[in-house]
Amino acid sequence: MKKKQDSGFTLIELLIVIAIIGILAAIAIPNLLSAVQRGKQKRTMADMRSLATAIEAYAVDHDAYPSATCSGYTATGTAVGDTSFAALTPTYISRSPKTDGWGHYLVFSRAAGGSAYNIRSYGKKGTAGTLTCGTTTNFNDDILLSNGAFLQWPEGTQR
Repeated sequence: MKKKQDSGFTLIELLIVIAIIGILAAIAIPNLLSAVQRGKQKRTMADMRSLATAIEAYAVDHDAYPSATCSGYTATGTAVGDTSFAALTPTYISRSPKTDGWGHYLVFSRAAGGSAYNIRSYGKKGTAGTLTCGTTTNFNDDILLSNGAFLQWPEGTQR
């Protein structure tokens, strides 16, 4: 009598498939996590540009950048809040961005006399870091926009 063979996978075949899936996951997951952080950086930069455009439009109408200490704005160099930039809404921007890609509040400051302003994101870490100006390759580094131009921004491979 002939023995009937079962069709199916052997244990060795299953182990090889699991090993291949594990190797592919080990390669793909770090790249995916890095892409998510890069996306948060780009969203932060786009929000900062939108806010800067609204601030510049406000300055055209009022001959000065918005005050950081009058009603609706935070004190110079502190994080914006839910009521910040009320004077910009809805005339200059429908809804002003207040947080960066990581959920931390942006920081707005204005020079005395309203002649200059800064918008700053503290990056992934959420606390102030040193400014080196120019490009940065660390997700934790700050992103700084001053008077409509980025002074420190992410570029290249991030770590």
